Amino acid sequence: MMNLMHWRLVLAVVDAGNITHAAADVGMTQSGASQAIANLEDMLGAPLFTRNRRQTLPTALGLRVADEARAMLDALGRIQNMAQDACGTARGTLRLASFPMVFSTILPPVLRRFRQQHPGIDVVSLEASDDEVEALLAAGTVDAGVVLNAAPGRHVCPLGQDEWMAVLPAAHPLARAGNAVDLAALAAQPFVLATGGCSVHAQSVAQDAGLAIDDVRATVRDWSSAFALVREGVGVALVPALTLPENRRGLRVLRLAQPLYRSFGLAASAQAADRAPVQALFAMLRSQQEDRRAPAPLSVPVPTPLP
Repeated sequence: MMNLMHWRLVLAVVDAGNITHAAADVGMTQSGASQAIANLEDMLGAPLFTRNRRQTLPTALGLRVADEARAMLDALGRIQNMAQDACGTARGTLRLASFPMVFSTILPPVLRRFRQQHPGIDVVSLEASDDEVEALLAAGTVDAGVVLNAAPGRHVCPLGQDEWMAVLPAAHPLARAGNAVDLAALAAQPFVLATGGCSVHAQSVAQDAGLAIDDVRATVRDWSSAFALVREGVGVALVPALTLPENRRGLRVLRLAQPLYRSFGLAASAQAADRAPVQALFAMLRSQQEDRRAPAPLSVPVPTPLP
């Protein structure tokens, strides 16, 4: 007999292109998922997927079936939401994607408060780069995600903002020039390019300002690696304030002469925007902003530059 797990598995295979990954997404073993797909194809009397050693791809029928299954599950979600609204409770699962730095700094208190207010909602967190978050949202693989520098007019719930800070070796000539440094002067130095796994980093910030960082001595994903290289005199860096280390021995941290910021916002996928768990999270964040009477998102405090 066909059941909801069959249809969820079909969508997971279509989205993942791989039965092993799809099985993990729906909480099944690989062998169990393969058998379930085979049983479904037997019941339908037609193949839904073609298989090779590396991929499992939908047939033309499989794509049409997946579209109908997605619509059916979306309708079921709306029915469940109506029932939960009638009972005054929100239950279900919220799939949330973000990049690592936000998971370790901004989101923990937000999620702790959300779990206190909505114990019936399970939050499943997925760590990804900013570009991957956008792709997951577009595909409907996650219900909500933290996005960087949302375009004007995009519907997001603000979470905060973070100032870009220059980090130099303590003995660097620019480190002794004052408490702020011009971005053009910084970009002209040998550079340690730290990305944090995001596409928005020092190089993109410089390009947005009409500048280029030409002398990149090292490119690293991890912020702590960048600070270690700067400390050793390999180059200078431009990093978000939230990433600054507590131990700044051997480093000089300066603001930019013309401060620049990156903003964080929570966006919902089009497929999940009306789901009760997503609505509950957005309602909580809006309520917090109203309680604080803050017309703009809270800013991350900028550390005082150290001598």
